[in-house]
Amino acid sequence: MHFGASMFFTDYSMTSAELAQALEARGFESVWAPEHSHIPTSRRSPWPGGGDLPKQYYDVMDPFVTLTAAAMATKTLKIGTGVCLVNQRDPIQLAKLVASIDQVSGGRFLFGIGVGWNAEEMENHGTAFATRAKLVRERIEAMKEIWTKPKAEYHGEFVNFDPIMTWPKPVQKPHPPIIVGGAFPQAARRAVRYGDGWIPLAGRGGDAFDTVPKFREMLKAEGRDPATFPITMFNASEDLDTLKRYQDLGIARVSCSVPADKAEVVLPILDRWAELIRKV
Repeated sequence: MHFGASMFFTDYSMTSAELAQALEARGFESVWAPEHSHIPTSRRSPWPGGGDLPKQYYDVMDPFVTLTAAAMATKTLKIGTGVCLVNQRDPIQLAKLVASIDQVSGGRFLFGIGVGWNAEEMENHGTAFATRAKLVRERIEAMKEIWTKPKAEYHGEFVNFDPIMTWPKPVQKPHPPIIVGGAFPQAARRAVRYGDGWIPLAGRGGDAFDTVPKFREMLKAEGRDPATFPITMFNASEDLDTLKRYQDLGIARVSCSVPADKAEVVLPILDRWAELIRKV
């Protein structure tokens, strides 16, 4: 079982390069960056975590910029979006971004994606909340065409373009893994349909020890092999027994969340996790 860590990179946190180097030195496998382009002041959409929306959501930097810096500062650490809001990005430009970061990182990119929860944020991008899931599916399908074909075209309800040529193509073949974030069963169904992995959140969307077996049954029902479909557990807690149970469950990767803060706050947390990694 691999270990990752995520941070909302801001102008007051550790830099992504600093965190990435600290993670690599402590035996972590990956670093993850979340995304919000902005937060509308209306605050109509409630935060799924409950309570007031943390300040870091307003302040977070662009994940492709911070992850590029992380890649340049490390040698083996994988870099992942946790998660990219595909419904708020143009698919042709996003396909180039993903291929480019996979190139400059030497094939270390993990494409974590989600459909989003903030209705007014995505509405400012011209995305309707009710149809956001289908929009994301079409954009992912279109990007797969772009990544894998010299002349790509796609014709859907929301995404439509005649043959185009665009490079670079990703280092990873056929493309970086598309790891679909979100709760069971909705996000799990999306992962089965067009993903290469699933990211459930610890503590949300049901007990993982109940939902993961159900998810694997969904994979089998669609002719997909659970053994080749990794599950990444986000927001894992510092609990050795739970981590060992995740390992026994066949979870491929767990990722902890560290605060958007300076090294003196974050490094002791990473040191505790490094000890857990050794024990697991």
